[in-house]
Amino acid sequence: GTIQVDTGSIILDGRDITRLPEFKRAAYLGRVFQDPMMGTAATMQIEENLALADRRGKRRTLHPGITQADRERYIEQLKILDLGLENRMTAKVGLLSGGQRQALTLLMATLQKPELLLLDEHTALDPKTAAKVLEATQRIVEKNRLTTMMITHNMRDAITYGNRLIMMYEGHVAVDVSGEEKRHLTVEQLLELFSKASGSDEADDKLLLS
Repeated sequence: GTIQVDTGSIILDGRDITRLPEFKRAAYLGRVFQDPMMGTAATMQIEENLALADRRGKRRTLHPGITQADRERYIEQLKILDLGLENRMTAKVGLLSGGQRQALTLLMATLQKPELLLLDEHTALDPKTAAKVLEATQRIVEKNRLTTMMITHNMRDAITYGNRLIMMYEGHVAVDVSGEEKRHLTVEQLLELFSKASGSDEADDKLLLS
């Protein structure tokens, strides 16, 4: 909903969401942006951010914002990230590192178990933190059986994670592999497939180093 399409349709589980505004699409989609600062409210506490995400799309009431049961559930969810954030529930999110904020955004995006989780280069972080965020992503996606689309320029991650790999070139699908073919791919083989399909090897060096 952020940018309207020029042509075509967006169908999600049989539902046409092409023209839905962003706030209505939020009922079906979870999103994690490339910029760790975009998915959280810096001046609010960790538990307050989680409470906002937890209540997305629900009716507002006069009940207490965060109950003890909520707090205990958030603590258990935060443990999945393996970053110690469950011990910092009242810390302001603006005090967290970029990687910690990104991991928190991931958790917030999946609290309501969206029909589709969109990950927009969400591991553009330092290598150690990126690995932790990817591990947490895999645990959350598998535990909740979430349909997920992960956009990445890291060829190794593209091969390792997920059950289908699509490479785009100039707005068109150049490579589409899945199953056994995907599992046995190497980076070099993937780049060869891309070069043959696109008729271009201009991105090979860049992709190989990603």
